[in-house]
Amino acid sequence: MIINVLTLFPEMIDNIAKESIMGKGIENGYLSLNAVNIRDYTTDVHKKVDDYTYGGGAGMLIQAQPVYDCYKAVNGDAKPRTIYVTPQGRPFTQNMAIELSKEDELTIICGHYEGIDERVLEEVVTDYISIGDYVLTGGELAAMVIIDAVSRFVPGVLGNDESAMTESFYRNLLEYPQYSRPYEWNGKHVPEVLTGGNAKEISAWRLNESIKRTKERRPDLYEKYIASQEIISRLKKKKRDNYYMIESLNRGKSEVLYCDDYVVLLEDSNHECYYIWLDDMAVDLQNDAAIEAALSNVTELLDTNRLLVVQTKKVADYLCGLLHITIAMESHLYTYTQKDYKHINGYDIRMLGLEYFDEIFQMYDEESECNLRHMLSTGKVYGIFVENELAGFCGEHLDGCTGPLIIKEKYRKQGLGYVLERYMLNVYKEKDEIMYCYVKTGNLASEALQSKLGLYSSDKLIYWLGRYEF
Repeated sequence: MIINVLTLFPEMIDNIAKESIMGKGIENGYLSLNAVNIRDYTTDVHKKVDDYTYGGGAGMLIQAQPVYDCYKAVNGDAKPRTIYVTPQGRPFTQNMAIELSKEDELTIICGHYEGIDERVLEEVVTDYISIGDYVLTGGELAAMVIIDAVSRFVPGVLGNDESAMTESFYRNLLEYPQYSRPYEWNGKHVPEVLTGGNAKEISAWRLNESIKRTKERRPDLYEKYIASQEIISRLKKKKRDNYYMIESLNRGKSEVLYCDDYVVLLEDSNHECYYIWLDDMAVDLQNDAAIEAALSNVTELLDTNRLLVVQTKKVADYLCGLLHITIAMESHLYTYTQKDYKHINGYDIRMLGLEYFDEIFQMYDEESECNLRHMLSTGKVYGIFVENELAGFCGEHLDGCTGPLIIKEKYRKQGLGYVLERYMLNVYKEKDEIMYCYVKTGNLASEALQSKLGLYSSDKLIYWLGRYEF
């Protein structure tokens, strides 16, 4: 990932960037941080970049010309995601950090004095972001807060990328208490549950402590957590159809954008899709007027450049007509809820890393390069080998579903797909998660495989709506 910072004090950025995990990320080539001095692009012989504001008032303002010329020198004709750090921006959050980490390149502009001429901001800025309701003397510290938070989600930067998804704010909960050696310190002992070796009991204790700590310290987050649990309870009334939303909420993969007595709107944390659920006990899903009334407060919240995931053909047709989009795919949802482990012997199955990116991308180029790199760097892809040659692989998409499952042509019809997905069932079991996948209607071979493995199909079809087919 490339991050450009336009600033009056590049040495501030450079000095902080050398340290800790961020510095290692730069050293290992996962991050590229480029601090550029705006003063180098002023036409003033004295390197002056500020002037008085029109209309009067205290303080000076950074002029448009040096900022714009600096921006063009760095980006040329490209238009990357460009952030202006300002108290007037959207509050910076963990989900925003995850979203920004998916970009190949970011440009961050740091203001000073009274800010920057509005005209250049209108010309180049895509996002206005604030790190809190207070004012700093300049944007450099705010920029580094954003860069530090974002870089932790860039594949390869953290030694254990999965740890970034189990910290504070995961599932709207604060992180549980942590303990290290010695067992006793100042008369205080490590909780016994952590020393007993029972993974299930440890997991339950950590969740309970996270809930308790969040309720005490962040009641605002606790309210969001409780709201998501109430929605999960509603969805569980028809689990067979709703496991993709239940698991998305349980794993912190999505957040609630809207909820009332009739409809729930979830947004995927990667900002790639929305999940829309209508309660068929409260809404006649065969009635256009009833659907329109139920969705009246939802449709205005949607970015129609993203995918919408819905159930029921009537709902899909209504949204397509209203938003001028199409049904990109229809699929069955297959879910595995059994508790047993699947024994697998005599097969060479390994977790794959970024060193396999080129080979896997040749086998499956339908996933974006960025998403595939993220899957590999976070341990979400497993390969099956025959005589030390990669014969196929299976992974977990960013939204949490299993896929893709790809076997090289020369190794097909040998049962390797069955073995590999059977192995994946154990991976999810180990994480205490429910494995689910989507199977495009008409893919009879995949439907047969899921049934053979013990997954069951949803009663309803899942419709993917958007501006393209896949």
